[in-house]
Amino acid sequence: MCQEQLGPRYHGTVEDMCGQTRGRELLAMATPMPLVCGQTVSRVSSVLNRDVKQFGKKHLFDEQDETCWNSDQGSSQWVMLEFPQPVRVSQVQIQFQGGFASRQGCLEGGRKSESLEKIGDFYPQDNNSLQSFPVADVTLDKLKVTFENSTDFFGRIIIYHLRILGEKL
Repeated sequence: MCQEQLGPRYHGTVEDMCGQTRGRELLAMATPMPLVCGQTVSRVSSVLNRDVKQFGKKHLFDEQDETCWNSDQGSSQWVMLEFPQPVRVSQVQIQFQGGFASRQGCLEGGRKSESLEKIGDFYPQDNNSLQSFPVADVTLDKLKVTFENSTDFFGRIIIYHLRILGEKL
């Protein structure tokens, strides 16, 4: 998914997360870019009935409205991302399935050789809209998004889109 999504505001050369140089000049104040690409390693806490073909982690980042990650039941669910190089995350965007959302979430991050440290909490609404959460200015190589207190009685979480925005370093 290493697609350039710069838009008309950029000119000159920009290197995307997969190391490809693009011919455009970058303005001083850049808009946050998607940080997840094909070289990003992702893991999830669970998949409903272990059916990774229909409900697996790949559906978090495929930008398709018809596909989703569906966790199995449990008190806490999570998504772990390891980026191919250091990044500065500025925003997390999540689109839940209403009725299968998280009431509280936690972001943890760190460098490759370090343990994870808490970055902050976020409080999603139980609806189908794309929700954005700002992230404190922190440089990291790995990010863990934990979903607690599911609105579903069994603790399942359903996510159609998970976008991690910021800049690569």
